[in-house]
Amino acid sequence: MNLLFSVMGFLLVGVAIAIIIYLFTARRYQSSSTVATSYDQWTEDGILEFYWGEHIHLGHYGLPPQRKDFLTAKADFVHEMVRWAGLDALPPGTTVLDVGCGIGGSSRILGRDYGFAVTGVTISPQQVKRAQELTPTDLDVQFLVDDAMSLSFPDGSFDVVWSIEAGPHMPDKATFAKELMRVLKPGGVLAVADWNQRDDRRIPLNFWEKPVMQQLLDQWSHPAFSSIEGFAELLETTGFVKGSVTTADWTKPTLPSWIDSIWQGIVRPKGLVRFGVSGFIKSLREVPTILLMRLAFGAGLCRFGMFRAVRAPSPIPSQAQDSAKALQI
Repeated sequence: MNLLFSVMGFLLVGVAIAIIIYLFTARRYQSSSTVATSYDQWTEDGILEFYWGEHIHLGHYGLPPQRKDFLTAKADFVHEMVRWAGLDALPPGTTVLDVGCGIGGSSRILGRDYGFAVTGVTISPQQVKRAQELTPTDLDVQFLVDDAMSLSFPDGSFDVVWSIEAGPHMPDKATFAKELMRVLKPGGVLAVADWNQRDDRRIPLNFWEKPVMQQLLDQWSHPAFSSIEGFAELLETTGFVKGSVTTADWTKPTLPSWIDSIWQGIVRPKGLVRFGVSGFIKSLREVPTILLMRLAFGAGLCRFGMFRAVRAPSPIPSQAQDSAKALQI
């Protein structure tokens, strides 16, 4: 009984400390460096990787959602996204840019299971370091530090541009869309998965949704969420083939991820031993945000958006046009 009270007391103290930390240590977006710092810290302490594995994104649980291992659901998400975007029809050697690659989980699947030549970029040097450590040398997969708002690659560098849950960190969604398009080859495919806000042009945020949304922005270094409709409109005006921009709402198949991520802390108690009291408090600190995420996605304030688009072919140079006309005469 004394042991039970001691454990309960320890948990209550931990929760109290975590709430205080949560309220007074928001990771508000200030610049790209605040995003890099946040991910550097999450990578260095190893807690996120321990509980979330090598995929720092939500899982896919099917429709209707079914019980599934948390880490398996994350890997399944990558395969579902490949199929949804039609990338499984592309040949080995297809060049892919993974924008916001994290520690490389998706990049490794794309390289290992589909034979793609993948370049993963993230703004976090620690993520690049860890991704390189986790990646077998026989895969055609590399990782670089780069800024998605100003990618260092020449125009038309990749057959496919791929991105999962990176968009909320981008302060200018139009610039983000243009950069994704710019580095695609003409005829190349864009595949994006992102957290999105409900389109508040149609249904404005109400009295409780505004503070919830502000917390979701402040706690994980997000400057803003776009809506599915709003980002699709940006893609349509950026240089993609007219009518090629398609979207889908994957809120339902990904929704179990939020509670499942909290559940990992209960079913994997080794984390408490491995990371100690400080790690326990750090983990607890994230619980309120995760619960708010579950509330927002469950209530329709947020939606999980999928985007596919094809870059328009390059205009034929005038000299080539003249030659083409001559051949037709």
